Amino acid sequence: MTTKVAVIGAEGRMGATACEAVEGADDLELVGRFDEGDDLGDLGGADVVVEFTVLSASERNVRHCVERGVHVVVGTSGWTDERAAQLRTEVEAKGGVGVLIAPNFAIGAVLMMQFAKQAARFYESVEVVELHHPRKVDAPSGTATRTAELIAASRAEAGLGPVPDATTDDPDGARGASVEGVPVHAVRLRGLVAHQEVLLGNEGETLTLRHDSFDRVSFMPGVLTGVREVAKHPGVTVGLEHVLGL
Repeated sequence: MTTKVAVIGAEGRMGATACEAVEGADDLELVGRFDEGDDLGDLGGADVVVEFTVLSASERNVRHCVERGVHVVVGTSGWTDERAAQLRTEVEAKGGVGVLIAPNFAIGAVLMMQFAKQAARFYESVEVVELHHPRKVDAPSGTATRTAELIAASRAEAGLGPVPDATTDDPDGARGASVEGVPVHAVRLRGLVAHQEVLLGNEGETLTLRHDSFDRVSFMPGVLTGVREVAKHPGVTVGLEHVLGL
């Protein structure tokens, strides 16, 4: 059975790559390409929509899909747990519609987040460094934020206290952002695509977890998996790991 797919944000870098990936899949059919200003209408008769836009438009786009009973795979950065919770009630009311919100579609990045979650309970110190191309509009990245949230939850469950840091003078914010108590640093550099390190430390040892995406095609296996699996997960699901069985 062929699944009909539409892409919102089809003229963007990720959206265009997603269109190519769908067209190259034997079990999927691309039935719609939409971008800013387009009338979404009936979404081209799609069964599943892939949404890669910006947060200000993403919430409206996702609700448009849900209202029409169309499953959605969301790759737009910036969706918080609070936003997902607000959407959850609306999605559940539709009965059977699935919305998958994924901070990162690279399989390696998802594994890195899961490894960091497991390791965090064993280390006193932890920091996250995310590195992206300079055209990225948000910082920290959705992946870094999600990673820090998973780390913080793991540390809390293990009974660990705050990350040790004697800094008292940092007027320019050199220590980075704090996401649930986890320091997160953002680098924007020409030549990069999407990269992240999780640094963990104890007395006498460190552990570094790093993932690198050198091309946007690295995200496509995860996108296509999301498209194929989203209908099996009614409601709102945050994180690709849930459809990967991790």
